[in-house]
Amino acid sequence: MSGRRGNLTALAVLSVAASKPMHPYEMGQAIRGWGKDRDMKVKWGSLYSVVAALEKRGLLEAAGTAREGNRPERTVYRITAEGRAELADWTRELLATVDGDHTRFRAGLSVAVVLPPDEVVELLRGRLRALETGLAADEGELHRHKGTVPRMFLIEDEYALATARAEIKWIYALIADIATGTFADLDKWRSFHEHGGLDGGAASAWEHAEQHAADSSSTPS
Repeated sequence: MSGRRGNLTALAVLSVAASKPMHPYEMGQAIRGWGKDRDMKVKWGSLYSVVAALEKRGLLEAAGTAREGNRPERTVYRITAEGRAELADWTRELLATVDGDHTRFRAGLSVAVVLPPDEVVELLRGRLRALETGLAADEGELHRHKGTVPRMFLIEDEYALATARAEIKWIYALIADIATGTFADLDKWRSFHEHGGLDGGAASAWEHAEQHAADSSSTPS
């Protein structure tokens, strides 16, 4: 794995481009429509430069042009095999790496479908091990400070511990749901990969599922 990928706008672009070829404006619409801008920090002002950078790296490639009405022609880009591999590897990194930035874990969860569910379980188990090791160390550190340091100077550490415990509990529950088959629509997730995943004809089904999920979450109950 190469160095840390910092700009999550690139992840958002790759995730929507994996469903079908798009021009950059359409990518922006899909990112909003799928709710990816809620899952990760998208720098809208750099969208076109991110697309250009991904093309330069060979992760996207020009697939032709498209015209809508009287608007100028726009270049349509499709994801390459290298782009699909980068999307999958980036997702692995985000799911497995514990770095204190919870927004990156959320971003990884939002594109976890690019990986088979059994692989996601293994990545989450690795994350659990790292979280539990860190939690034990942090609990010991806090315990050593209690009684000598006023609590007013420790409440941020208490918050960090509470957050870590909550994440650990949630991940255990998610792993159990997938492992026992009680995860809703697990069969569709498995079927997506049995039919080739991002490399096969199932990518368009991902687009429809993402759009349906976004529409459902934005509809008042």
